[in-house]
Amino acid sequence: MACKHCEAEEEVKHKQRGEAERKDLITRLNRIEGQVRGVKAMVEEDRYCVDIVTQVSAIQAALNSFNKELLARHIKTCVSDDIREGNEEAVDELCELLKKLMK
Repeated sequence: MACKHCEAEEEVKHKQRGEAERKDLITRLNRIEGQVRGVKAMVEEDRYCVDIVTQVSAIQAALNSFNKELLARHIKTCVSDDIREGNEEAVDELCELLKKLMK
């Protein structure tokens, strides 16, 4: 199942994103990547455990925020378009995704 924004190719789905959306997502990921590199440096420098755990918590919060934004965009585009076109499988796919996220 793929919405009109996605194209199935060798079992891998793709979604066409606008430049602004792509830039925003990449910016968020680059920030998270920098945070992970910072934690790695803290471990290499034998920094205090509590300080490292605090930074890891910030990374988890940033990843959760990224996921929320991506999921909202998915629902507003792919899922809603599929539903309008009569593809009810989009709802099942979304429900399965939410089950995975809520483990």
